Amino acid sequence: MDLDSMIVGAGVSGLYMLHRLRGLGHATVVLEAGDGIGGTWYWNRYPGARCDIESLEYSYSFSEDLQQEWHWPDRYSLQPDILRYVNHVADRFDLRRDVRLATRVTRATFDEVARRWTIETDTGSVLTATYLIMATGCLSVPRVPELEGLEDFGGRWYHTGAWPHDGVDFTGRRVGIIGTGSSGIQAIPIIARQARHLTVFQRTPNFSVPAWNGPLDPDVEASFKADYGANREIARRSDSGTTLEASTTPTHAMAPEVAKAELERRWAQGGFNMELVFADETTDANANAIVAEFARRKIRDRVKDPAVAALLCPTDHPFATKRLCVDTDYFETYNRDNVTLVDIRAEPIARATPAGVRTAAREVALDDIVFATGFDAMTGALMAVDIRGRGGQSLRAAWAAGPRSYLGLMVAGFPNLFTVTGPGSPSVLSNMMTSIEQHVEWIAACLGHLRDRHIRLIEPSAETEQRWTDHVREVGDQTLYPRANSWYMGANIPGKPRVFMPYVGGVGAYRTICEGVAEHGYEGFALAS
Repeated sequence: MDLDSMIVGAGVSGLYMLHRLRGLGHATVVLEAGDGIGGTWYWNRYPGARCDIESLEYSYSFSEDLQQEWHWPDRYSLQPDILRYVNHVADRFDLRRDVRLATRVTRATFDEVARRWTIETDTGSVLTATYLIMATGCLSVPRVPELEGLEDFGGRWYHTGAWPHDGVDFTGRRVGIIGTGSSGIQAIPIIARQARHLTVFQRTPNFSVPAWNGPLDPDVEASFKADYGANREIARRSDSGTTLEASTTPTHAMAPEVAKAELERRWAQGGFNMELVFADETTDANANAIVAEFARRKIRDRVKDPAVAALLCPTDHPFATKRLCVDTDYFETYNRDNVTLVDIRAEPIARATPAGVRTAAREVALDDIVFATGFDAMTGALMAVDIRGRGGQSLRAAWAAGPRSYLGLMVAGFPNLFTVTGPGSPSVLSNMMTSIEQHVEWIAACLGHLRDRHIRLIEPSAETEQRWTDHVREVGDQTLYPRANSWYMGANIPGKPRVFMPYVGGVGAYRTICEGVAEHGYEGFALAS
């Protein structure tokens, strides 16, 4: 099958990309590895899976009718509600007819003579397209650690990122969960209420702030929808891609009593408001330390056992330099009699056994093991496909020392290949919905520009790519983010280069840069007819 464009991934970005390319008159197909659409929200069905961006902002803005008619039940939406929404969008805009499910892309090769991509799949089908758009998501390749003896474990094991679609009943069972990042922090309170006993194996404690979640206030919903256009524009021009109020006052300009009151006010608001207390929170170590100690004090208030609270208090990284977690009753869960916390830095896991897990100090009897160990973030899904550009160069080889791109949108040596929210863009440091829409709309406008001028080829120069890669690193180095061994740095994957991958310059500033590139005739790109 010969196409104008091929999209890989039928999640939030792939579906919107399809909608926009149809508007250009492109013959387009979306290839999706899963048996259903939804991407992240199709796969992540673990107990408590919920978005950490507020519902009214974690939604498409391209259709006024859509955003007015849809009602979200909660302030922060559960996975089933988001998946229901994505399916509604697919039906409302008749997107399913161009989506091929249960089809995994294995290889994509650029033909320099034909100037087209040849795409191979695990079903044996081969397709060609002028443009290849990777909408594969930043958190879509689960990481299961190499736990010795796992094949001998006599119980069941699961990964939060590939959860059984018919659910799991932990009633009366002894469960162990490994990992206390976002998915673990969401799942632990739910599993604890089901299980006979829950053992949490924690290597690194994480900062987590309360969501204060509940049913969406009808007055809040009505007010937000009454001015949806203005609210969306605020989000697009903000640093975070949201309407959250960002402080413009640095710590040194705020009296101690004022700072304390502001910390409490932000805490009462909940969620990512705690990242925005001071203007210099992510750039000044002293400012960050004030927020970090405030968050640790709240942990000690929420956990009754001082020894357990101490284990749960992060001390090895600045506040929010790892993905800040947003929770409901996470720390309170450790007050339950049926929950045990094991510090695997002091007591490393040695292996799985037929009966459970053995640490350096004990054997823990388990019926089930849950891996909440995250993903090969940002590059994992792109590197999972054998992508070959000019001269047969592989993307894996090009990124052997870390990802390189221009704007997180394209890679030198790989003509007509676009990445939605790729490394080098704000992506995971923002409201993904805002960033996805910006990327999809930029790509669609670019392809419209090429069509109108009878141009068949676009590719960033190596020099432009180098300048942008250097800029991403320089901006990142001005912050505290590189001080944390986070998945932003690839630190959760053994052997992965330690490179700060997202662009931390802010959604609004990044959007302005992208707009300027387009307005100057796609400056930094080579165009050929």
